[in-house]
Amino acid sequence: MAARLLLVFRLLVRDLRRRPAETALLLVAIIAATGTLTVGLALGDVSSRAYEQTRAAAAGPDVVARPLSTGADALADLEPLKTAPGVTGHSGPFPVAFLELTVRGKTVHAVVEGRDTAPVVLDRPVVTAGSWVGRGGVVVERAFADALGVRAGDTVEVGGRPLRVLGTAVTAARTTYPYAGWHFPDSPLSERGGLVWVDGRDLAMLAGDEQVTYSLNLALADPAAGEAFIDTIRPSLDRADFDGGLTLTSWQDIADLDGRPVERAQEALLIGGWLLTVLAVSGVAGIVAGRIAGQRRRVGLLKAVGAGPVMIAIVHLAEYLVIGFAAAGAGLTAGWLAAPALIQPSSGLLDTGEVQPPTVHTVAAVAGLALAIAVAATLAPAVRAATTGTVTALADSATPPRRSRWRVRLSRHLPATLLIGVRINARRPHRAWLVTVNSLITTTTLVAVLMNQSQEASFDVGGAELANPQAERIGQAVLVVTVVLCVLAMLNTLVSTWTAVLDTRRPLAVARTLGATPGQAGTGLAVAQLLPAIPGVVAGIPCGLGLFLFAWRGQPQYPPGFWLVTPGLGILFTIAICAAVPALTIARRPVAHTFVT
Repeated sequence: MAARLLLVFRLLVRDLRRRPAETALLLVAIIAATGTLTVGLALGDVSSRAYEQTRAAAAGPDVVARPLSTGADALADLEPLKTAPGVTGHSGPFPVAFLELTVRGKTVHAVVEGRDTAPVVLDRPVVTAGSWVGRGGVVVERAFADALGVRAGDTVEVGGRPLRVLGTAVTAARTTYPYAGWHFPDSPLSERGGLVWVDGRDLAMLAGDEQVTYSLNLALADPAAGEAFIDTIRPSLDRADFDGGLTLTSWQDIADLDGRPVERAQEALLIGGWLLTVLAVSGVAGIVAGRIAGQRRRVGLLKAVGAGPVMIAIVHLAEYLVIGFAAAGAGLTAGWLAAPALIQPSSGLLDTGEVQPPTVHTVAAVAGLALAIAVAATLAPAVRAATTGTVTALADSATPPRRSRWRVRLSRHLPATLLIGVRINARRPHRAWLVTVNSLITTTTLVAVLMNQSQEASFDVGGAELANPQAERIGQAVLVVTVVLCVLAMLNTLVSTWTAVLDTRRPLAVARTLGATPGQAGTGLAVAQLLPAIPGVVAGIPCGLGLFLFAWRGQPQYPPGFWLVTPGLGILFTIAICAAVPALTIARRPVAHTFVT
């Protein structure tokens, strides 16, 4: 047993040393897929960690109570909650008015909360720029300020009165922009809006004729029991003498809403990760097939000295499993370190940028993906090599082409260039399928990206269009997937083209001996790469539309039709260039030199 393991190890090291370029390509393909998956899995941790840091720094409450009633009725509705079972502390009630904020001609919804200058026990917003509230000034929640494009020192109008922006801050007591909870009086339906703080003595003046309501922050004996506390309190609010409505929100609900923009970005990354996985499998399969085909004589030698089919399969699989797990480690490290920089959480949350170690779930998922890619790409060629006869493997003769009558009849009437391309694909149908898969996945992704870019990146916030933070996060995720996919697709194209060039040197020399010119031979090889790519591009356009519509929530907007055709034409042009240059170069070599070598 030890001798067999030593043999496997020596053959593995020998192959890695002899083929460094192919090994590097295998590593890049698997790293791209595992790294993208890691970024997608890490985003959930990045988002939750940002809220936890904000909650700790801003003394976030466990439950926030907001009545629909106003004035004295609102205070009466909140009073029993201060002494409810399980409540250990509170801050407020703080007066709140739902007004409009105007800056640079844009008027938007603003939840205006009156605060004192002195700190409180619960909900102490962290000032990120400027200073805290004061008379005649306003502090803007940071994500809302980013959307408005305001900073400390600017002037805005709140309720029709000019106020100087004193600073920006973040809080864990309300959801960040645009889900601050703006609503019309006596309406339970929330609309998009942002949060600002003003001096409590200024709020009545700013509200004018608008009725002021209140917000109460509660601390519980068990912070994790927020939902249970709400379920306990809600039945007591149904009594006959309680006429108003009361909204109770736990910190878990606030954290969930704050994480929604990153959640959609995470979905985009995970979908992109699976597409990259298919692309990686097709690329690795192309490299593996060529490597194993070049090792047929070694298979015969191993069988001649007594190695069985299982041993042959292990020899071939071991190399790619080692490469796969090495790439998984590199992809996991790169993805986890890059996740905080690639996809930022909401600017309404604090984020120290500290990188936490990956979870066991993430490590297992990435390792499983690398294992699946390696096995899926190598299993069939390894089994084929293991079942090859000893004499056949030692002879290392070329596999006879599969002839089909209808292909032969069709090819008789084709021009020389197209005839060469069809015959090349007929000799290696599996390679042609890999080209089809490569073009299909690439076109599908690029069409979905174009559809995403066609959607509105802003939305209405009470009469004016402001930036949509969810669209920004999705755009960041889509950019990551697009860049990685284009790099991997280009590598697959180069590998497929170069493998085809090396494999068809003798057939092209035969074609030139029979009368084909160097230009016809080289162009025929380029056509052999283009022919299987065309159905992939044609099918990729509707697949890209379907993928986007499957993942999109809402009414989509469609770009002009030629936009959707452009990625396919670009892919075909790229394949043609990648194939034509080496094909024409190899086709101009002397025929005699090709036969000798």
